[in-house]
Amino acid sequence: MTTPRLAVLGSINVDHIMNIAQFPKPGETVIGHDYKIAFGGKGANQAVACGRSGADITFIACVGDDAIGREIIAQLKTDNIDTDAIRIIPKTPTGVAMILVNEQGENVISIVAGANSALTPSHLHQYRHIIEQADALLMQLESPLDTVFEAAKQAKAHQTKVILNPAPAQPLSDEFLSFIDIITPNETEAEILTGISVHDDVGAAKAANILHSKGIKHVLITLGSRGVWFSEQGTGMIIPGFRVEAVDTIAAGDTFNGAFVTAILEGKSAHDAIRFAHAAAAIAVTRHGAQSSVPWRDEIKSFLAERA
Repeated sequence: MTTPRLAVLGSINVDHIMNIAQFPKPGETVIGHDYKIAFGGKGANQAVACGRSGADITFIACVGDDAIGREIIAQLKTDNIDTDAIRIIPKTPTGVAMILVNEQGENVISIVAGANSALTPSHLHQYRHIIEQADALLMQLESPLDTVFEAAKQAKAHQTKVILNPAPAQPLSDEFLSFIDIITPNETEAEILTGISVHDDVGAAKAANILHSKGIKHVLITLGSRGVWFSEQGTGMIIPGFRVEAVDTIAAGDTFNGAFVTAILEGKSAHDAIRFAHAAAAIAVTRHGAQSSVPWRDEIKSFLAERA
């Protein structure tokens, strides 16, 4: 039996993370109590989550012509990721993210694209065979939007399932959304895409139905500690997550997406795939950092076994 192939297209960043008591107001200076540098980027985080969850994955991305870019590629290889489609961009720095984390584990993030901006449609063209031969394509919105759109069109033309995590939040055209098979927004992203406030199950159902009307078969609206509103062609339900003591929510959503897609490719039902992804995300929020918090498959399976 052939192992399903997954392609991930997305960003790679160097994360500069500072822990503070509370987020500063405009003009205010606050004192941090911890600072570290880690590897991140939504694309890379999700690729790592896929690799550690057990997917057969190729990552399409760009890093800068700097020492840390090469170090990131070396690290990704240890996470069971095929890095042949990661290109080093001359005379360009690797992308950077500045992250503040408060005492509640919440975070605010600012990003400079760097080499990520070189992931253009023309750059994508040389790797189109990866998308065409994949069973699924997972993407986010930290890469140039026209590249994400082009990749979605290529995937649909070759019956490759398209999964979009529409983050960072921004409006998307109906044409773009028509190429998506599975979409995984949070409440804020769902509201920007649909105009519906997602504060309860009624709002989640309305937002999901609008996304269905644009041609998307499966909608997963992530609701933080409440879990996920899963809707399949108009029929929806809450699938609750696991209660844990969170210390840092960085990459929790990315971990969820990577683990979910991996489980779907393995043939799990949507419900079981979401539960698998919930477990992965629950482990991640009990750890600090982005990729450093992403669990391996054995850890996820042990977590689920303990809560069977």
